[in-house]
Amino acid sequence: MSIFARIAGWLPGPRPAAGERLTAALDAFHDPDADSLALIRRLVGAVRPRSRRDQEANARYGEVLDRLEGDAALRLAFRGHVVRFVASRRLVTFFTDSGILPGTGFFSEWWRILGDRLLPPAPDEHRLKDCVNVIFDRPDDWRWQARIPPGHSRRLWALLAPEEELRGADWRGIEEQMLDAVLLLAHRISGLGVEGELVRASPGFDADLPCFVALSAEALAFVNETRAAFDDPAAAPDDGAQLLVIADQCAETLQRVRKRARSVGTSLHLSYLLTRSEQCLERLREMVAILVACTAATARDEAIAAWADFTRAAFLAENRRNSLGHYMAQLSALLAVRVTENAARSGEHYICETRADYGAMWRSALGAGVLIGGMALFKIFAVGLHAPLFGEAFLFSMIYGLGFVAIYLLGMTVATKQPAMTAQTLAGLLGDVRATRQDELERLVDVVAAVCRSQLAAIAGNVLMALPFALALAHWLGQLAGHPVIALEKAAHLLDDLDPLGWAIPHAAIAGFYLYLSGLITGYFDNRAAYSDLGIRIGRLHWLRRLLGVDRAAAVGGYIADHLGGIMGNFLFGCMLGSTGVIGTILGLPLDIRHIAFSSANLGYAVTGFAYDLPLGTVLWAGLGVALIGATNLGVSFVLALRTALGARGIRFEHWGALLAALWQRFRRTPRDFLLPPRATAADGG
Repeated sequence: MSIFARIAGWLPGPRPAAGERLTAALDAFHDPDADSLALIRRLVGAVRPRSRRDQEANARYGEVLDRLEGDAALRLAFRGHVVRFVASRRLVTFFTDSGILPGTGFFSEWWRILGDRLLPPAPDEHRLKDCVNVIFDRPDDWRWQARIPPGHSRRLWALLAPEEELRGADWRGIEEQMLDAVLLLAHRISGLGVEGELVRASPGFDADLPCFVALSAEALAFVNETRAAFDDPAAAPDDGAQLLVIADQCAETLQRVRKRARSVGTSLHLSYLLTRSEQCLERLREMVAILVACTAATARDEAIAAWADFTRAAFLAENRRNSLGHYMAQLSALLAVRVTENAARSGEHYICETRADYGAMWRSALGAGVLIGGMALFKIFAVGLHAPLFGEAFLFSMIYGLGFVAIYLLGMTVATKQPAMTAQTLAGLLGDVRATRQDELERLVDVVAAVCRSQLAAIAGNVLMALPFALALAHWLGQLAGHPVIALEKAAHLLDDLDPLGWAIPHAAIAGFYLYLSGLITGYFDNRAAYSDLGIRIGRLHWLRRLLGVDRAAAVGGYIADHLGGIMGNFLFGCMLGSTGVIGTILGLPLDIRHIAFSSANLGYAVTGFAYDLPLGTVLWAGLGVALIGATNLGVSFVLALRTALGARGIRFEHWGALLAALWQRFRRTPRDFLLPPRATAADGG
């Protein structure tokens, strides 16, 4: 045999057509001795899309249903395999855990997901929960499952559970395990009454404790009466109304805790706990709805619909249990809203509504320009030390970090900090805007105009002070030293950093991303300060009370709590700016940052390094680089912050066209609104 013939023998033959695979998978159900799990898995494999371009999964699913509805013998064989397969498995964990966060906590589940990605767990095929992962064994199976119409799932379970079969031994075993699941879910929710995190997050939680305690007792009564109704069809079944009323009371309590957490602070653990508790309550409602429908003589369709919708959602959730993105999405909403709302409150201070606000913005921006000019020179001197990489990163980070903290504590404004903050404020307004309400659009246009003039004032104040201050400082120091403080080689390097066709714009985008992160960091630490009662706890430090007295210690604690977010956001932002270039050197990557205020100061230092002997075109080209760096800083941070804020609030703003039209009309009518504050009125004292 030739080598080519041998290779041909090793290669798989042509794959059968989708229709042939589907027919073979269905016909295999006629064998009563076949392994039911293998049959179901084979059928799912025949329905599953063969590639991303394959959009026929819905059609194949429909073809399966058509075959079953039109072939009584196949339907009977299929029903026998599937129902016996489900009834012979342990179902309680499927009912109580599939699609519900585990009780292990945030980080334990995080590590489990990562571990299961590296080394898949060994399934226990006696448990339905594990069998779902064997059947839907691809991590992206949920994508095509989600596209299957819910009506298909209801048709399938209507075929599997005809009215004459609902009282069979197999279905009765399934219902018994559902009753056990109701008890377990109720006990799990009742245990929240002693959960310290909830008690701490809601001082009035003790008053709501009776509803959590009553849930277990009412669940036991419901289970006993439902079992009696299954045993004796003449017995009056429990309609579950009282159990659902108590469950609703528990849900209202959790909602109050969630609402309070948005205003006073939250934590990952509290967010995790609230999400898991709400999932358990929703699962309890689903179980009760199915069981009530099963005991009702005329509610067979309702029972099938409730069961089909539940299993569809549970299968999807179980297949996504190892998705890190889905896991984070479940938990991020509360924390993200809290963090972005903190940033939104900070953003309101950056919006100039009046002439007084506008003047204050100019003064604060000019003051920041002075400090930034000094920080830029310190950075240049630090480079000249040629310190080891770690020392260089530390020096740069301290110059930036401590400088930004000083600017913040002195009440000054860095222009690039504004977009990440004002985007949160705009996001809150976008959620309330309707395109049909002209007054709402006009109010939003007013805010956008105020943001524009505030941003322009801050940029102009930073640049117009940083550039001349750098020129004056370098000239004065040069006069004192008797030689230029900026060497010619360093001046050339500073100019090269501003080249619009070089790395200036990508490096400015990195700085814009850091500006966005610093806004989130600010909101996060504000949240932590509020949630942990930081100010009160600092004020209770014994050594601080002895040193300053009770009242002053409390004042210090309040000051730190009020400013912690700004201090940490500015300091860590400085650390990110200071360490990026060193990290790029270590990794051999062209990583660095460009910031408009520092770039304008560096332009001034470069001009003095060349002894003011630079062609006008070179200066203008570098000035263009500064302008583009600023636009990139602002654009990247604003877009990312706005996207995060809208996502955290669940807002899908669909009126961009109407908003842009309203902005254009306002700009054509009164362009002054976007550049200067409103004219003084008698009410303003003008």
